[in-house]
Amino acid sequence: MTSGGEAGDVTGTKDKDYNIIWFTEVCLSNALRLETYIQDAERDGDNELADFFRRAQGESRKGAEQGKQMLASRLAS
Repeated sequence: MTSGGEAGDVTGTKDKDYNIIWFTEVCLSNALRLETYIQDAERDGDNELADFFRRAQGESRKGAEQGKQMLASRLAS
């Protein structure tokens, strides 16, 4: 498939909506994965690394929330 050629014909979902859905899912998945990394760092007593992953997890949650809000507003239109 060439870039720019799909436009929703295959998926039944406009590319821009699909992209928001994908982004939101990846952010949520990342937040879950980071929980494991936080626990690993804490188990090793590396608080600096655990805090780093917590901050990253917070950003992933923020991205997911923004994605959900954007998707809801666009699908309501």
